[in-house]
Amino acid sequence: MVDRSGRSAFPQLRRGVLEYCVLSALRDGERYGYELVSNLGELLSSEGTIYPLLSRLRKDGWVQTNWQESVSGPPRRYYSLTDSGRAALEIFKGEWVRFRDAVDHNLDTREKA
Repeated sequence: MVDRSGRSAFPQLRRGVLEYCVLSALRDGERYGYELVSNLGELLSSEGTIYPLLSRLRKDGWVQTNWQESVSGPPRRYYSLTDSGRAALEIFKGEWVRFRDAVDHNLDTREKA
């Protein structure tokens, strides 16, 4: 997928949905940063992308953190969803379905024309 300048449009799409993918990865329980990096895989442009995003989500009140001792190294900061983060994820899921369906419909219509 490319934009008008011939560059990949994937980075722009990724930036738009990444925070909600992080919230989704936290939906079933707390995780530390490296777990999120492993879980999100190619959605991240680099491992360093996750920490500023987590910091912003924390400042926005969508995630909370706590430190836990680790048997294999220094203490780890674990992230979990807050109630407002869970609510934001639910709102996004509904919006995403409508957006995805509209894009799919548009693409299917254009292919048939």
